Amino acid sequence: MMILQQENRICPTCGGSHFTKGVMKSSNANVRPIGKPFSFGSPVIFTFCKQCGEVASIKIENPEKF
Repeated sequence: MMILQQENRICPTCGGSHFTKGVMKSSNANVRPIGKPFSFGSPVIFTFCKQCGEVASIKIENPEKF
């Protein structure tokens, strides 16, 4: 697990400064294009506080699939 420490990123919930990333890769958890039910879509990447779990950002891993 990667720990991210960015001098400008402070958790608004607990004041922590250590963040990490996690990915949801299950085919059920992928974000899919609207109107394309048979598309595989893309996994979702979360950046969150290591201390309290507050999510700082959510990013689509492969936006080109849309």
